[in-house]
Amino acid sequence: MSSESRVTASPAPITVSIRREVDPTRIAEATAWAQSGVNLANTYPGFLGSGWVRQSSDSHVWHMLYRFDSEETLDAWEQSPEREWWRSTGDGLVISERSRRRTGIEGWFDEPATGSITIPAPTGEGTTTVALVRTPPRWKQATAIWLGFFPVNLAFSYATNPIPGWGSLDIWLRVLATTLVLTPIMAYWVLPWVTKVLRPWLQR
Repeated sequence: MSSESRVTASPAPITVSIRREVDPTRIAEATAWAQSGVNLANTYPGFLGSGWVRQSSDSHVWHMLYRFDSEETLDAWEQSPEREWWRSTGDGLVISERSRRRTGIEGWFDEPATGSITIPAPTGEGTTTVALVRTPPRWKQATAIWLGFFPVNLAFSYATNPIPGWGSLDIWLRVLATTLVLTPIMAYWVLPWVTKVLRPWLQR
């Protein structure tokens, strides 16, 4: 196969969501610190957007998210000396912090337009709008996956049952063959279709 005809899969964007509890007596400092982090991340390759929100002007529990176009560019940012320096300038401002990456299977449940927030533009002039993504509860995600997996697995079992010798194979060989066949079917066709059909319920 020539290099011209070879197809390379595009890396999947990765979103990081962070919950920070900041010192309620230093709200103004924490606000400037959080915005400086947004501005700094914006200078890195692969950056797709960021934003932070709080429920009220005096709330000390803040939620932040940022997205990069691949795991490699995200790692480059998170391991950079600039980010380490920025985090050190926030010592004493943040009481607690929890973060998680939204990758892999959770990406199927992303809603392209679930709301937005407006933040100051990185240039300091005007504002910019950042899209927000809400993830359905885990039990809804599990339900959607099961609704796709059950009929596909059942159909595959009926299809392979008449194959001579299939039932006498070691169970690990049957599981290996089943997962090798069904995983791409689930990933590329079934789950995208299921989540599209169930989108109103998933986002409710």
